[in-house]
Amino acid sequence: MRAIHVLRTLVAAGVVPLALGPAPDAHAASPILVACGESALVDAVNTANAAGGGSLILAPLCTYTLTSPHNSGGAGLSAGLPNITTEISMAGLGTQITRAPGASAFRIFEVDGPSQVPGASGKLSMAAVTVSGGDAGLGVGGGIANLGGAVALTGSTVRDSKASYGGGIYTDSALTLVGSSVTANTASVNGGGIFTNAGGVVLIGSLVTGNSPSNCGALPPVSPAC
Repeated sequence: MRAIHVLRTLVAAGVVPLALGPAPDAHAASPILVACGESALVDAVNTANAAGGGSLILAPLCTYTLTSPHNSGGAGLSAGLPNITTEISMAGLGTQITRAPGASAFRIFEVDGPSQVPGASGKLSMAAVTVSGGDAGLGVGGGIANLGGAVALTGSTVRDSKASYGGGIYTDSALTLVGSSVTANTASVNGGGIFTNAGGVVLIGSLVTGNSPSNCGALPPVSPAC
């Protein structure tokens, strides 16, 4: 409980960023405290999407283990969590979100934007969270697939995930990493760490390393992120 209190204090002080931009007052005033469990996290994402966006405070030092996909449609392979279709922020503290060993293949996150999914306006920002174990199979974005939305990671890690393109992260829109790392991910075709299909990638004090067969990839005329 003390760790949760500390995290809420950091959020209130603005030390832990919770959004890509100014959040609506209702969302900022009513963050969702997410208990340590798969169903609690799935329910929280669904609740935030239904409300048009929201801020989630994840349980400190918790590992959210996803045993099956819970996406609600959208583009691409199934995702372990409901597709992000609104502006949602997640703040953790030594928190992990991972696919259970032996579970069916699914990526962890899919962020849907209007260019890919009509009516969607997904924006995901995460602070102090590790995403791992995603498996998009022949699809894209094993850890995170940013399909026309926006993704910002602060002090976070994407690791041990795989896909055909973008084992760690696939993006065709805005991607920003601040003090984060993308490591030990694998692509069967290109971009083991990050694959950029379109859009801009900003890396600030971040490492993309130890991925296979390459850390970053892109199709011409787009330049790899690193």
